[in-house]
Amino acid sequence: MKATGRDFAGMAARAAGEAKVFFFCGDDSSAHDAAQKIVSLLRDPGERIEFSGADLKRDPVKLGDEARSNSLFGDKRHIFVRAQGDEAYDAVEVLISGDVEPCPVLIVATSATEKSRTAKLLADRPDALVAMFYPPDLKSVAGSVRAMADAAGLRIGGDMAERIARSAGLDTRLARSEVAKLALYLDASAESPRSADVAALDAIGAKTEEDGFGALVNVVLGGDKAKIPGELRRMRELGLNPIGLLLAIERRAAQLAALAAKLGPKGDVTALLKAEVQARRVFWKDERELGAQLRQWRGRKLERLVDKLMGLHRSLLSNSQDSELLLSQGLAEIARAAAG
Repeated sequence: MKATGRDFAGMAARAAGEAKVFFFCGDDSSAHDAAQKIVSLLRDPGERIEFSGADLKRDPVKLGDEARSNSLFGDKRHIFVRAQGDEAYDAVEVLISGDVEPCPVLIVATSATEKSRTAKLLADRPDALVAMFYPPDLKSVAGSVRAMADAAGLRIGGDMAERIARSAGLDTRLARSEVAKLALYLDASAESPRSADVAALDAIGAKTEEDGFGALVNVVLGGDKAKIPGELRRMRELGLNPIGLLLAIERRAAQLAALAAKLGPKGDVTALLKAEVQARRVFWKDERELGAQLRQWRGRKLERLVDKLMGLHRSLLSNSQDSELLLSQGLAEIARAAAG
């Protein structure tokens, strides 16, 4: 089975009931949301087992063994994989070659597309779903924010939805976190809805792109090493979550990868970005920084950036007590690479 962002919602329930292997690619934020949607639709998702693509690349047999084994108490389970590109290809090939039906396996593949080897391996199988998501624009993310707000019992206007979308860098995972904080602050629920205003949004610390993640994202990817200590200090003062910040940088790296693919080896960066702004796929205030970053991060250098961010993400999740230190060290390394 195949799906895109346009038709995924309409076929998600059927896919959750019929498929066993799910490959989500394209825009990382949308792919992650889609994977969570499938989990919510599974009849009995049970225990969650997580692997990285690097784990499976080192040991391709592990995925099939785990997907066909029983959990400790014989309960249901599902497997969630965060991979980079086609890291999981060999593991998926081993998985689908077995005779025993596996538990549901969901793979979110950063920098992969529907033309990746893993996607082609699964696309024509009735027991698999390949879902490709293109980068969202401000309008679509703002619409998603309003839907999140409705579900949380919040009444918000279009301007506020756009503000939350921009503050999250068009990343729906970060936007969902802001909506959840706002609902908690206002004691809102589906049964007891509340109206949210700008004052409430300011009170929970939801920042605009100028005073939230955006400045630090641009400092790091722009290679401005001298500004990093001050920006990290500001991050601590504002209480910005290290994982949230890293997700914002991952989001920008994925955006750069998508733009680089459109650009090609000899494309015109300025012309491409003007067209993207015109189509509202790029926020006009980001045009200058994106242009500079796209010229700095190309080809193999951009691939190494994505790999570095994936590794840093895993380190932060497994060492939460040292997350600020690990993040500071990792961002300094990235900034040096950008400046070099």
